[in-house]
Amino acid sequence: MKTKATLKKLTSYEIANFCRQMALLIKAGISPAEGIEILIQDLHDKGSLKLLQQISQVLLSGEQFHVALEMSKVFPDYVVHMVTIGEESGTLDTVMESLADYYDREENIESNIKSAVSYPLIMVFMMLVVVVVLIVRVLPIFEQVFAQLGTSMSGFSQSLLNLGTLLNRYSAGLVVFLVILAALFIFFSSTSAGKKSFRSLLTVFGPTKKLMRELESERFASGMVLTLSSGMDTYEGLSLVAKLVESEEMKNKVESCRNMLIDGDSFPEALEKSKIFSSFYSQMVYVGFKTGSMDAAMKQIAERFEHETERKIFSLISVLEPTLVIILSVIVGMILLSVILPLMGIMSTIG
Repeated sequence: MKTKATLKKLTSYEIANFCRQMALLIKAGISPAEGIEILIQDLHDKGSLKLLQQISQVLLSGEQFHVALEMSKVFPDYVVHMVTIGEESGTLDTVMESLADYYDREENIESNIKSAVSYPLIMVFMMLVVVVVLIVRVLPIFEQVFAQLGTSMSGFSQSLLNLGTLLNRYSAGLVVFLVILAALFIFFSSTSAGKKSFRSLLTVFGPTKKLMRELESERFASGMVLTLSSGMDTYEGLSLVAKLVESEEMKNKVESCRNMLIDGDSFPEALEKSKIFSSFYSQMVYVGFKTGSMDAAMKQIAERFEHETERKIFSLISVLEPTLVIILSVIVGMILLSVILPLMGIMSTIG
């Protein structure tokens, strides 16, 4: 966990671990203040230790748990709000467990997106490096061989050689370009603003548009599990979940759903009319609505979305992997054949 001095929010993984540990302690009848002290005893990481000591100081001064979390400046506002509700309703253990489940799913979403994006980007980068090395370093050697044989390269291979000469001449610009690409990769993969911008890009990119919609639906369902299991009504829960979803499209759908509840529609009807869920998932919510177990129905929906998006992401990767390898092989093969075939022809003529 990060310290207050860094002013950085905790990651989903760190929040999930913290909430899971606190849920176990509170369920055992241990107060938050005592629970934090127990966690401090087992910690060796200086950053996490400093954070927990800060929370402990606030709790020992008589403040409530949600105040201590808010003053630490490293927890999302949503966590602070849900802990406040848990303390006021006497369901803090349930809330902490639900928060742990929610942020476990958030971590899973983030890791799935990273897996789906990182491999293709690395492969494309490797393709660029291999092609540049062939053009800049290998082709000039073949040009010398052709010159010694009293001929010259022509056609495609000569064009590539000219490109290599150009790259050599402006090698400083090439290095700057590669540095910019690396900086963009770090920005999009390591910073909050970069990740948000990249997710926005994926929502409008054709092949990933549907997948990102399903990930938002999973995030919505997970958020509703958290609010419903905490004893909140659906209208208030929707207002909180609207802060969790990231795409403007989903935010508008949630707002539309809230308006339909005001107009008298039932929650399952509002979900279907606002197109947050398909009729199949809306029917699952309807059954939960009738049996008084909507939180359980939402949890099942969230899990189904999670498994489905994982399957699609792994399918996408399984297609991209051989495709990129084939493309790389074809490019390298074309470059080498454009030189080797004419050279073989010359050698056979000499022979």
